[in-house]
Amino acid sequence: MKRNITKYRKNDKNSFIQMNNFQFSTLNSPLLKIHSYESMGTFDGPGLRLVVFMQGCNFRCLYCANPDTIDSKGGKETEVEEIVRMAVSQKAFFGKKGGITFSGGEPTFQAKALIPLFKRLKEEGIHICLDSNGGIWNKEVEELLSLTDLVLLDIKEFNPARHLTLTERDNKQTLATAAWLESHQKPMWLRYVLVPGYSDFEEDIIALGEYFKNYRMIQRIEILPYHTLGVHKYESLGKPYLLQNIKENTIEQLDRARELFSRYFPVVYVN
Repeated sequence: MKRNITKYRKNDKNSFIQMNNFQFSTLNSPLLKIHSYESMGTFDGPGLRLVVFMQGCNFRCLYCANPDTIDSKGGKETEVEEIVRMAVSQKAFFGKKGGITFSGGEPTFQAKALIPLFKRLKEEGIHICLDSNGGIWNKEVEELLSLTDLVLLDIKEFNPARHLTLTERDNKQTLATAAWLESHQKPMWLRYVLVPGYSDFEEDIIALGEYFKNYRMIQRIEILPYHTLGVHKYESLGKPYLLQNIKENTIEQLDRARELFSRYFPVVYVN
């Protein structure tokens, strides 16, 4: 969700000269479709981060806080170097832990266009975080993940039937993506939105823990409390919000979920 949008300022002559050695590698790169940006973000990965919200998503989550990012036809077409310059201009604030995070929407929806950007960010020494539902797989996604430093993998629900109800998609590929990250030694944080009556079933959280308990690349679990901050966006889009009667989590519900996850994982946060 947007909190502080950063506007891009045209580069000066010195900045153009600095990137001149790399401009040929991205000159013919596909344009990216960007919904918005957040500068100095603290909720999407370690440290202070530039968060880039991508346009387009393959899931249809009932609680989606950014329904305006779902349609792939939206967003502003943006060149790779524009985002590189934006990230480099904020690099001094990132420190040792920060960097850039790609969220959405679903970033892997634009994997082919992101690959040249990730390569440029690597050249600039910027830490790359990818917030993904893990539901898309092709050779471009595989290459994109190989260039990523940390994946925030969204597990919507572990039970296949309930996952389908919640997202209109199955979770087979999400679990396969987690297995790929584990086998390729890619660090990940598992993120779990706790929606009352939809993803707060104790037996499902326990089953998830049993499934992932031997994974070594899972650095932490993030429990994301359900909220209704994006409901007004559905109204502006003329779409119904189907979880109108669902209340936000109680402290007791969040504490119980944290206790269940803590049985299997040493680091569990409520974000």
